[in-house]
Amino acid sequence: MSSTASAVRGRSRARALLGNFGFQIIAALVLGAALGWVALSIGPVDAGTDAESPNWLTSTLDTIGSSFVTLLRAIVPPLIFAAIVASVANLQNVANGARLAWRTLSWFAITALISVVIGIGLGLVLQPGNHTTISLDQAEEPGRTGSWTDFLDGLIPGNPLGLGASTSVAEDGTASTSVSFNVLQIVVIAIVVGIAVLRTGAKAEPFLSFVRSALAVIQKVLWWVIRLAPLGTLGLVGNAVASYGWDSLASLGRFAIAVYVGLALVLLVVYPVLLRVNGLGVARWFRGAWPAIQLAFVSRSSIGTLPVTQRVTERNLGVPSEYASFAVPLAATTKMDGCASIYPAISAIFVAQIFGIDLSVLDYLLIAFVSVVGSAATAGLTGAIVMLTLTLSTLGLPLAGVGLLLAIDPILDMGRTAVNVAGQTLVPTIVAKREGVLDRARYDSAQAEDLFTDDDEESAPSDALPAPEPAAAR
Repeated sequence: MSSTASAVRGRSRARALLGNFGFQIIAALVLGAALGWVALSIGPVDAGTDAESPNWLTSTLDTIGSSFVTLLRAIVPPLIFAAIVASVANLQNVANGARLAWRTLSWFAITALISVVIGIGLGLVLQPGNHTTISLDQAEEPGRTGSWTDFLDGLIPGNPLGLGASTSVAEDGTASTSVSFNVLQIVVIAIVVGIAVLRTGAKAEPFLSFVRSALAVIQKVLWWVIRLAPLGTLGLVGNAVASYGWDSLASLGRFAIAVYVGLALVLLVVYPVLLRVNGLGVARWFRGAWPAIQLAFVSRSSIGTLPVTQRVTERNLGVPSEYASFAVPLAATTKMDGCASIYPAISAIFVAQIFGIDLSVLDYLLIAFVSVVGSAATAGLTGAIVMLTLTLSTLGLPLAGVGLLLAIDPILDMGRTAVNVAGQTLVPTIVAKREGVLDRARYDSAQAEDLFTDDDEESAPSDALPAPEPAAAR
């Protein structure tokens, strides 16, 4: 009988392990990397012309990964709109709502300034532009650049939905139109609608009830989509290994090392120090934020990761949903310590060194200024290349230097996006703690599995943020 009981317990433990989200993600990472190396060893397929096409395994992994990110991105517009409208209505009963917003923006600037100082320091110490074998023949200007007027273009909605369309023409003359959305514009629209609901009063209650019901439905669909994260991770990791490999790192090795060292210092040193200073456990933050960080690393998309980022910030880190639904979408467009601080700083120094241009103290101050303010100015056009071109143009450096870095951009983008998303969970957590509205019990005890707790199992959310802690408790 004892052997039978032991066998039953063993099977129960095995089922529990297989059903554990953390185990599923790790297994997907390992299996995805293995499949990626298999696809890489198979090599591309000769299409009968000078061009080559990906083999069947690479195409399959790409389809799986991109489909998962597409599902996440599809749910972003309705999630942001409904969550912010509801949160603005809930914030009417909170005296420190405006202060929360200003504190959030202040911490965005503080962490960006720390990150860019690290980037400048690493660029000066490692001198990546003076230790590269890359040829200037590869220099070419990018197809998209950033400017200081992008803020107005991104801030003012072109239509009620914040949507945009672009048409591209292939070499064979075939035209294709793609539809995209501007997160910053959706945030603006939702804030305006939320304020209008407050000013309208009782007449807007039916609309507000509809928005809250829609938010509950959207969150249910999101819960289903996020359950596919292990499958999406497998495809994203596998495609990354198969598509990029590591051969392109040879000529830009020191530059890549400088970028990743900077990212590691911010993620593993700066963020933990800030958490400790504010009385928060470091390991608990990593445990709670990990699902969003790892998805950001493999997906290379802050916007695609946004639904997961917001969910972990609320479910795992204990940030009130009324505040998180405002802070996280805003952070996804303007809070980019990897793409907007570390990377442009090191890249600008690299471009200056490789073109033999000496930078002055004023130039370094300009790099810091662009990193702190520029991410907000280019919020309508997110991306590391946009921030890099804005930095280079501000310093008067040749934009053609961007072409030198494009070969390894996908590999660097993985780490940059992971740090971006980590910061997007960190700032709301710190602000909520300093304002005394953080759910410490949830922060201290939540596991990654709490991310997937069905909304029906949660208690009904309150209509306002919890009462601030006494000053002595902060």
